[in-house]
Amino acid sequence: MNALSYVHGASNKALIGQTIGRHFDLACALHAEREALVVRHQNVRLSYAELRLKVDALACGLRRLGLQPGERIGIWSQNRLEWTLTQFATAKAGLVLVNINPAYRRSELEYALNKVGCRALILSPAFKSSDYLEMLADLAPELGHCEPGLLRAHKLPSLEIVIRLGAEHTPGMLNFDSLCAAPSRDELAELEELGERLQFDDPINIQFTSGTTGNPKGATLSHHNILNNGYFVGEAIRLVPGDRVCIPVPLYHCFGMVMGNLGCLTHGATMVYPAEAFEPLAVLQTVAEEKCTASYGVPTMFIAQLDHPEFARFDLSSLRTGIMAGSPCPIEVMKRVIERMNMSQVTIAYGMTETSPVSFQSATDDSIERRVSTVGRVQPHCEVKIVDSDGRIVPRGTPGELCTRGYSVMLGYWGDDAKTAEAIDKAGWMHTGDIATLDEEGFCNIVGRSKDMVIRGGENIYPREIEEFLYRHPKVLDVQVVGVPDKKYGEELCAWIIVREGERLTEEDVRAFCQGQIAHYKIPRYICFVDSFPMTVTGKIQKFQIREKMKQTLGLDEAATA
Repeated sequence: MNALSYVHGASNKALIGQTIGRHFDLACALHAEREALVVRHQNVRLSYAELRLKVDALACGLRRLGLQPGERIGIWSQNRLEWTLTQFATAKAGLVLVNINPAYRRSELEYALNKVGCRALILSPAFKSSDYLEMLADLAPELGHCEPGLLRAHKLPSLEIVIRLGAEHTPGMLNFDSLCAAPSRDELAELEELGERLQFDDPINIQFTSGTTGNPKGATLSHHNILNNGYFVGEAIRLVPGDRVCIPVPLYHCFGMVMGNLGCLTHGATMVYPAEAFEPLAVLQTVAEEKCTASYGVPTMFIAQLDHPEFARFDLSSLRTGIMAGSPCPIEVMKRVIERMNMSQVTIAYGMTETSPVSFQSATDDSIERRVSTVGRVQPHCEVKIVDSDGRIVPRGTPGELCTRGYSVMLGYWGDDAKTAEAIDKAGWMHTGDIATLDEEGFCNIVGRSKDMVIRGGENIYPREIEEFLYRHPKVLDVQVVGVPDKKYGEELCAWIIVREGERLTEEDVRAFCQGQIAHYKIPRYICFVDSFPMTVTGKIQKFQIREKMKQTLGLDEAATA
């Protein structure tokens, strides 16, 4: 009888049974003099002892505003010192941190804030082409004539407190730095007492994932979820105190705040941010000058570094390990990273936001062949099974849907019991929608997706969300969005549009409609106007035929990936 496709991560290393705040305090005491955080673009260097002082001050400042444990506070910012201070301060204050994608535009911001009922928002003034202050003022013009902390906005009914970064003052907003004044002894004592009451199963973080219904879902994660996942990801790449991890991936995503920040915290390693957002030259300079021992990124980030014209002049000999994840990893890129960037112990990780995120990861001592052809083996304390369409476990080597269970599975989708029940069954299994196989040694290979999600450069996009948005255009009768192969990003979006009779629409019109309303990476790269869609005899649209037609028309090939 063939072995069944079920594995569990037996481990002699225990789960951390603490809140993030409690573990943070212990780590800061244990590694007090060790460098905790380097933010190159802000010229910031903090030891663990210094980091704790700043975090405690901010936590007390947030409590001073009247924010209570369990209330939601959003952060809309690029990678900065303030992001990390907020991550740890909210955890200590028992607030639920809501990660808002820096690429979000007005409609996405409005939806996110209202979906989870954010009472407070911390925002950067601007980033790249996004004027955050202007977008928020459009949604909440009441800011212009309200007292800071007393916002009453028609479109954002739950939002009361807006906190901006930077020294300038904006009507209706508080300044971040003003919250970081030295706390009193009584405030610190109250923070300590609160820390004793918080539980590690409390919700602490909400991250939005694109939804098949057209709107993102708020995956709600606990202290236990993300603290432990950060720890075991760090274990997999053999982090030790004194390691220095280059983190060019965004902090709003699990890759940055969990695998990066919490992975470092749990190992006494240094978090190193090379820039506000990914810049290949900044990463190369940072690794060389900061003597980083590990580096993270999605495949397109590593490709950009390897192909940079100045790559050869940087000494990357300090590198040893790291993680490539967030998107299918091209085999040839993995080999080049090992050979040319000195990352002999680089690993591949697989997971999803709803599982905190990592459930599979290769090991540093796996053969190169294994590391470039699979996503590794199951993470400690996680269970995985591969099932057929009837929910029955399939034999090893047989494709089926990957399901995972254990400490890492989210608490649920915020305010959406029905969607939570669809994703997590009665036995506690998270149904990922990914098609995978398990071999005899427990190595996993992702072979497809049962959902039509597109992964563009590490960003997860559900076509249905883009379709729902394009349906708003008065000249669009019908639309279908698919992913097509792309050498740089792995996949790009393609929209097939049927225009209403008697109307005329151009590609430029469609892009202009999207501009400023949805994130840049969600705007379709290819736009085609058609009279009909390929359908089955029962009327079901065959998206795979649209994809194949576009591949032929554009001359696109699938990239070899691990």
